[in-house]
Amino acid sequence: MTEARKELSLFELNARVRDALQEALPERYWVRAEVSEARVHPSGHCYLELIEKEEATGRTIAKARATIWASTFRLLRPWFEQSTGQIFTAGIKILISVSPIFHELYGYSLTIHDIDPAYTLGDAARRRAAILQQLRDEGVADMNKELVWPALPQRFAIISSPSAAGYGDFMNQIQNNPYGYKVYTALFPASMQGEQTESSIIEALDRIACHEELFDGVVIIRGGGATSDLNSFDSYPLAANIAQFPLPVITGIGHERDDTVIDLVANTRVKTPTAAAEWIIARLHEADLHVAGLSLAVSDEVHNRILREKQTLQRTTSSLPLLIERRIAGERHKTAMWLEQIRHALRSRLDAERNRLDTMETTVTLVSPQSLLQRGYSLTLHHGRVVKSIADVAPGATLETLLADGSVTSRVENIQPSKTK
Repeated sequence: MTEARKELSLFELNARVRDALQEALPERYWVRAEVSEARVHPSGHCYLELIEKEEATGRTIAKARATIWASTFRLLRPWFEQSTGQIFTAGIKILISVSPIFHELYGYSLTIHDIDPAYTLGDAARRRAAILQQLRDEGVADMNKELVWPALPQRFAIISSPSAAGYGDFMNQIQNNPYGYKVYTALFPASMQGEQTESSIIEALDRIACHEELFDGVVIIRGGGATSDLNSFDSYPLAANIAQFPLPVITGIGHERDDTVIDLVANTRVKTPTAAAEWIIARLHEADLHVAGLSLAVSDEVHNRILREKQTLQRTTSSLPLLIERRIAGERHKTAMWLEQIRHALRSRLDAERNRLDTMETTVTLVSPQSLLQRGYSLTLHHGRVVKSIADVAPGATLETLLADGSVTSRVENIQPSKTK
């Protein structure tokens, strides 16, 4: 008979594999991987699928299931997201401390005990650097930075969530500034966290661009919210829009740890919405001080000019008596000559006027009505007006005829037109 075979159940085989794995790999290992799937169970456990891709081709060359138990995940997740500014989700690259296990029922998987945020930060930094390099290659990275603010920027388009605490802080700082400066703002609402952040801000920028002549600049403010939402601002489409926007852009999205891509391409980057308001007020105050300085300079120049003119006047005054005496003597001589010329001109004019009046008197006497009547002429009046034509009277009209020694009243019986033409 042949020797009996040693048979194992599947459970027994899997148990041996488990024991062999534990014996061969008893320690914890730091492993680099990319999260391709991440699912949080209602129990609080996080179930992941980890992969590794070939760098040259992007082909997946390794895959493993992994678990972060609820007690560990409650601690790791907020620490990772606060440290990196990224949501713990699919698509990120991580460096994790794991124990390889083999379960008789569920097979091979990894248990995650710890995570190193610095590795993910490095990956995020590499991604930001790649976006910035692409913008530089396209020649647009510094376009918004090169825009020049007007001397007195007072009209701003604000992109923010209307309910954000940061927006309220910004408006409070603007409206209650210590100098009483007037700043005109228009809110263009946008989502400032979550998946809609990128498209929402781009849509707001498009709306502002349709009315760019109404504004001096754009302010993008966030304030509050989870730091993990900042990866929405490390976006090529959003950065490209801001870099090429026709108005200068201020970003104040409420974080101090490092800069997002849009911070690096915007004209001006400040840390918080309140700081954005302070920057605007500072620019207005700077312009105010400049005007005050110009006013003081003008006042000083006027004062100096008055002093110079006073000195000139004093020098002139000291030599004035002699100048006046000479001027008076000259003017007296001129006056005497003018008086003589005036007397001669008056005599000549009076003689000419007497002759003209005599001639006019003679002419008036000759053509006066009384003179005409004396020479045998008469005047016929109808209702006090001189009758010049038969058209001026009608049969039955009463006429008054003036003669040199009196008047005659008559009635018109008949009217005969002249036979001569």
